[in-house]
Amino acid sequence: MEKSQKITKEMTISEVIKKYPKTAFLFIDYGLHCISCPIAAGETIEEAAKAHRLDLEKLLEDLNKIIGK
Repeated sequence: MEKSQKITKEMTISEVIKKYPKTAFLFIDYGLHCISCPIAAGETIEEAAKAHRLDLEKLLEDLNKIIGK
């Protein structure tokens, strides 16, 4: 059986959205509206949380709840 994956702070926003499209709404709810812009392709979740002064642990917790992990 394949080990389940979870979203981590090192993943880029676009990587997460591509793999788990339903997370896009959560990024928007957190004020990260530029989910399809070029910055999202290279910006990690940790970098985005820091730039927007978000609680990284809470964001990761919520993202992982959405994907059921």
